[in-house]
Amino acid sequence: MMRLLVGASLRFRFIVIAIAAGMMYFGIQQLREMPVDVFPEFAPPIVEIQTPSLGLSPVEVENLVTIPLEEALTGLPGLTNLRSKSVPQLSSVKLYFERGSDLMNARQIVNERLATVAQNLPSWASPPYMVPPLSATSRILKIGITSKKLSMMDLSMISYWKIRQRLLKVPGVANIAIWGERLQMLQVQVDPKRLRDNNVTLDQIMTATSDAVEAGLMTYSEGHLIGTGGWIETPNQRIGVRHVLPIVTPKDLADVTIMGSDNVERRLGDISEVVEDHQPMIGDGIIEDEIGILLIVEKFPWGNALDVTRGIDQALAEMKPGLPDLIFDAEIFRPATYIEQSIDNLSWALILGCIFVVVVLFGFLYEWRVALISIVAIPLSLVAAGLVLLWQGVTMNTMVLAGFVIALGAVVDDAIIDIENIVRRLREARKSGQKYSLLNVILNATYEVRSSIVYATLIIIIALLPVFVMEGLSGAFFKPLATSFAFALIASMVVATTVTPALAMILLRNAPLEKRESPLIIWLHRLYDGLLEKTVRSPRPAYIVVGIVFLAGFSVWPLMGQSLLPSFKERDFLMHWLTRPGTGHEEMNRITIQGCRELRTIPGVRNCGAHIGQALIMDEVVGMYFGENWVSVDPKVDYQKTVDKIQETVDGYPGLFRDVLTYLKERIREVLTGSSEAIVIRIYGHELDILEKTAHEVESKLD
Repeated sequence: MMRLLVGASLRFRFIVIAIAAGMMYFGIQQLREMPVDVFPEFAPPIVEIQTPSLGLSPVEVENLVTIPLEEALTGLPGLTNLRSKSVPQLSSVKLYFERGSDLMNARQIVNERLATVAQNLPSWASPPYMVPPLSATSRILKIGITSKKLSMMDLSMISYWKIRQRLLKVPGVANIAIWGERLQMLQVQVDPKRLRDNNVTLDQIMTATSDAVEAGLMTYSEGHLIGTGGWIETPNQRIGVRHVLPIVTPKDLADVTIMGSDNVERRLGDISEVVEDHQPMIGDGIIEDEIGILLIVEKFPWGNALDVTRGIDQALAEMKPGLPDLIFDAEIFRPATYIEQSIDNLSWALILGCIFVVVVLFGFLYEWRVALISIVAIPLSLVAAGLVLLWQGVTMNTMVLAGFVIALGAVVDDAIIDIENIVRRLREARKSGQKYSLLNVILNATYEVRSSIVYATLIIIIALLPVFVMEGLSGAFFKPLATSFAFALIASMVVATTVTPALAMILLRNAPLEKRESPLIIWLHRLYDGLLEKTVRSPRPAYIVVGIVFLAGFSVWPLMGQSLLPSFKERDFLMHWLTRPGTGHEEMNRITIQGCRELRTIPGVRNCGAHIGQALIMDEVVGMYFGENWVSVDPKVDYQKTVDKIQETVDGYPGLFRDVLTYLKERIREVLTGSSEAIVIRIYGHELDILEKTAHEVESKLD
């Protein structure tokens, strides 16, 4: 089989070279469009159900909403874990499915099960909402919006109806949450004393208001009628009836009459305050040193981080001329900047590496034709492996690149060993003085090497099989590495079996192949011979050097950290900012603004944005006491010094739970534990008092 493949490549060498050239050209074009991210998709398929429950405490949310949902959703096919969280006014249930499960199928199963339980929830709870499918590192951009002229309500309505709707059209965007939005609405603010003095009940106020605006939360209201339009028929035409809402301003609503228990008509404005205001705040956004709107853009699991970010940037640029009173800050958190810088650094490293490889090959082989064949084979193998990964839908990320880097040694060896053996056999054939066939010499020389290299390659790939059966987070990270490594080896073997012999057949036909020693080889031999002679005569210095190296390594080893992944020098940092439960809205804003003000005084910190509490349909299921501060660091400043300064500033807030993390580290923790903490202890049971007592006992033991 091997001889047939090599022989066919030699006979159809020009076709082989043409195919290789076409694959190289179009492969590079395709790989430039390959989705790019920092990490592979390491989270299992997750489906999250959120149920807003206005006005309820965490205990009420847990008992009335979360537990019924949990009981209904258990036992689904492929479900491995179910986690829930109940906070003021919000229930969240997360369902974790087996790795490799089809996410869309899992969502369909959950949706069908939800239909059987939603009708049994309290009528005042919002219908359970299935959060869009999100990537493990879903947050792709944070956009701060402020204005010197517009009110927060106007800013909120523009953000909700214009900016958010436009950004959702960008391909790859799954969700856009708005922190700090204040939805404009008409409100009737009642005073119990005034109600009593005017013989009016709260139900009467609610019914009159609902009937007046023909929309409301009262399902029994007469205003909720269908088909109140219609038309008027005349002898020669039909005139449609269009209802114009008579109540638009607070003054209009204040003029609505209401009949009290004493049968006296009164105006709503006489017995209550009718104003234009916003909903009770469940969260807020801080931009720099002031309250503002914070938009957080999340992407689908299949979204390309760079393409989504560029699409958002383009959409913002298109909207800015029409929104001159708004100030945008899209640099609070922008992972695409780190990816772009990494790609730029990698590009320069690849260019320098290619130059180094070319110099080494020419310096050691000392024959331009031989070196050229090796130089062509190396990138061709990597491009071929990259195309296979692209066709499989793999995202180019750190682990894929790591697999290519590890395989590079074998790829270079494949590129050199075959052509060296071919040249050696050609020299022997020419020295013999006998007539020989160039095709047979190259065929035999290639088969001579390949027959053993194929087995060696298969042994290496078989040794990787345990990696492909790894589960959990380790499997999610190391499977792409092993896959890219294996494909690079296989591609290198195919190139060495087909393209390398074809190039040798074309370039070495009439090439002078007299053995010439490279000056570099001669110099290295002299250096090595001298060192070896001294070491053999007096081995004591060698023993001393080995001992020093061993002791140095042994002393440094305890200081080395242990981590699944390296620490990346991301320029975006987040600080969890937690006060005691029960902390008020104004106090959280004050502390957060003060923290942002101090963080911005650090040289190199470009901006600061923070979100407090919840936003509607977002991944933060927390109370008002929870916040996150986000800062971005200028690439021009010293990285470690700036991080130390940030940590020092954050540590200056005693009484708060605070930390300094990068987004990637936080997401890995959340996937592992379901929380941003490194270790989470879960206590199960039915009695809340016993659970709380046990939790305090565990906490005291850990202290």
